[in-house]
Amino acid sequence: MAFNFGTAAGAGASNPSGLFGATQNKGFGFGTSFGTGTGTGLGTGLGTGLGFGGFGTQQQQQQQTSLGGGLFSQPAQTPAQSNQLINTASALSAPTLLGDERDAILAKWNQLQAFWGTGKGYFSNNIAPVEFTQENPFCRFKAVGYSLMPNNKDEDGLVVLVFNRKEADIRSQQQQLVESLHKILGGNQTLTVNVEGVKTMPDDQTEVIIYVVERSPNGTSRRVPATTLYAHFEQANIKSSLQQLGVSFSMARTELSPAQVKQLLQNPPAGVDPIIWEQAKVDNPDPDKLIPVPMVGFKELLRRLKVQDQMTKQHQTRLDIISEDISELQKNQTTTMAKIAQYKRKLMALSHRTLQVLIKQEIQRKSGYAIQADEEQLRVQLDIIQCELNAPTQFRGRLNELMSQIRMQNHFGAVRAEERYYIDSDLLREIKQHLKQQQEGLSHLISIIKDDLEDIKLIEHELNESLPMRGGFFS
Repeated sequence: MAFNFGTAAGAGASNPSGLFGATQNKGFGFGTSFGTGTGTGLGTGLGTGLGFGGFGTQQQQQQQTSLGGGLFSQPAQTPAQSNQLINTASALSAPTLLGDERDAILAKWNQLQAFWGTGKGYFSNNIAPVEFTQENPFCRFKAVGYSLMPNNKDEDGLVVLVFNRKEADIRSQQQQLVESLHKILGGNQTLTVNVEGVKTMPDDQTEVIIYVVERSPNGTSRRVPATTLYAHFEQANIKSSLQQLGVSFSMARTELSPAQVKQLLQNPPAGVDPIIWEQAKVDNPDPDKLIPVPMVGFKELLRRLKVQDQMTKQHQTRLDIISEDISELQKNQTTTMAKIAQYKRKLMALSHRTLQVLIKQEIQRKSGYAIQADEEQLRVQLDIIQCELNAPTQFRGRLNELMSQIRMQNHFGAVRAEERYYIDSDLLREIKQHLKQQQEGLSHLISIIKDDLEDIKLIEHELNESLPMRGGFFS
């Protein structure tokens, strides 16, 4: 994502209304491009009881209205737009306000204002000046980011309401909020307002996702389509009631059809360089889930940064919760394993007790009876097995040898287990660092001793040379 400081494409038309809705100053999404119609299908239904019958015609009209003059169309230029474009070109290239060489300086000043996206461009004495905004085609502070495309169906009926209130206030008054929305919908008993989710947004705003369920007299129920519910909320009287509740923005959360996505990608937004738009499509990390979104001005960039920070905090909070759950599960697993071992020992003891009881019961039951044929066969087989086990060269010798080997292995294993030790990686790193410092200190000390030895040798050499000279002097 990089700002476009190159020459902006001179797109003729201004930014179509509803291109990305109010996403430049509100939450993520695709604005109000879906379901911008203001039909009365919902209002009529609320007054008649069943409410949402015959939505097909209304929904088709809304889609036709939305697709015809909103997000996925290139509206024809009106005379006012053509005049605006001509006036902008005159203010940037050939103003005739003063009639001398100062007009060239004025043209450069107008170009600077257009690039910055603010100010007024004076170009004629008879025509009003041009108002430069950040949406003008020549504004340089434009970039392209990416937003996640919603994957919800229209039948899911999800509508987003953004409240200018904190999440804690919304959650504490969620029931009152649901009742207020139900009253706004007419208070019909066949309608039920449900909250799908609540999420914190920057600047102390909260996103609430709702859907409305309609129950029919035969007992069946279905969700009100998102476009229909959104169209009802966009009616003037309903919208004012929502604003009184603190709603600053509403949006139908529906997925884009392949044709709509193709139409959007093929036509760059007004004021965005087609080259930048094509590069944004190429750099899209996940074309199946993300869609390029123009960002105009530093306010939009700051808003997206705040949203990302907020989402990062939510992810960290969720990770902390998951970490706590994992720790709790590990504790429960340890406790469960200990209980399982305890129950195994108890089961073994009970099995032995049960076997002893059965033996005593069988002895008492057979008391006074002669040995039967099958019992005699079992006794003979047991005697044969006992003889084989007691034979020195047979199984008894092997068993004794195995028992002795097992005892030796247990003994050596216990000795090795006692001698085995581990060093923590951090402690091992500290020991290595300490030994390294000791080695460096010893090396430094050795170098000092070597230098001192060289100095001593030099002093001895000088003394040896000076002694003969002194002897000859005093002789």
